Amino acid sequence: MTSLFDPIRIGAINAPNRIIMAPLTRGRATREHVPTPIMAEYYAQRASAGLIVSEATGISPQGLGWPYAPGIWSEEQVEAWKPVTQAVHEAGGRIITQIWHMGRAVHSSVTGEQPVSSSVGKAPGEVHTYEGKKPYEEARALRLDEIPGLLDTYERAARNAMAAGFDGVQIHAANGYLIDEFLRNGVNHRTDAYGGSPENRIRLLREVTERVIATIGADRTSVRLSPNGETQGVDDSDPAAVFLPAARMLSDLGIASLGLREPGPNGTFGTTTVPKLSPRIREVFKGVLILNSDYTPELAQEALDSGVADAISFGRPFISNPDLPERIRRHLPLAPDNMKTWYSQGTEGYLDYPPAS
Repeated sequence: MTSLFDPIRIGAINAPNRIIMAPLTRGRATREHVPTPIMAEYYAQRASAGLIVSEATGISPQGLGWPYAPGIWSEEQVEAWKPVTQAVHEAGGRIITQIWHMGRAVHSSVTGEQPVSSSVGKAPGEVHTYEGKKPYEEARALRLDEIPGLLDTYERAARNAMAAGFDGVQIHAANGYLIDEFLRNGVNHRTDAYGGSPENRIRLLREVTERVIATIGADRTSVRLSPNGETQGVDDSDPAAVFLPAARMLSDLGIASLGLREPGPNGTFGTTTVPKLSPRIREVFKGVLILNSDYTPELAQEALDSGVADAISFGRPFISNPDLPERIRRHLPLAPDNMKTWYSQGTEGYLDYPPAS
């Protein structure tokens, strides 16, 4: 039987275990979206993960609306990321960056412009801004003549990631952000080549992935999807009809890994009764499949035993348990985290969780 502690090759990366650190927005960059020195220590503390997937990182000012989240479109940002990746590598770890366009889930007070999406509409609820939470604004539909420029920003982000010392990238195509807004018909009401049929709705994901692959190679390119249930107002009437062809397409492109965020009916950070698609995606995706959402060590091992997953990514447990693989190995209790410090600035709730004794 394969265990969580068996090594695995994820494209070009040799991971020493199958306990992956999921992307976690933490809000410790500057207001100008430049990484800060404390981020190097934070990620180095967690270098025992088989692979770290960095917090979601903006590909452009248009697509980054989360206050104090980092970007990777400028030379200043690239230079500030270098000490982070160096610290992880010196600690024996491996790290890829998740590249992110938030689509309609932004506010103009942060980005400086009206949000864009697959179609006109706005997300439900409120969005984080530098002045506190505000209602989401109506997004405009991305024009066809803007898509080539969008692809250019993904290419630049991927190239910058490698210049910054990352071991690869993960394309964020989940959680109600831009690519997900194209994938799912609850939001995508386009009538052009990027809307309507599943093949058309998959088009942007395919083009982004092909561009990133052409820039850094398939063996350093990964993707994240959230195929089941509504997220930030984004949903689909027939998830299997779009996500199974998407997974098959990504498999054919030969990406290093596919990550799936799949909440369940008792999820602690999002719930849904829509069945998980991972068993069916497993049948069509032949690369490394990484599952995520509310996994305990026991459930993670069961997923490996069943063959539906090759590795499991853990998110919030890594916040307060920097040495999570060791704690799981030794069957130690996991330390709780403090939600009030998830997105706060400074070191409290960021650098001050001790390793197990």
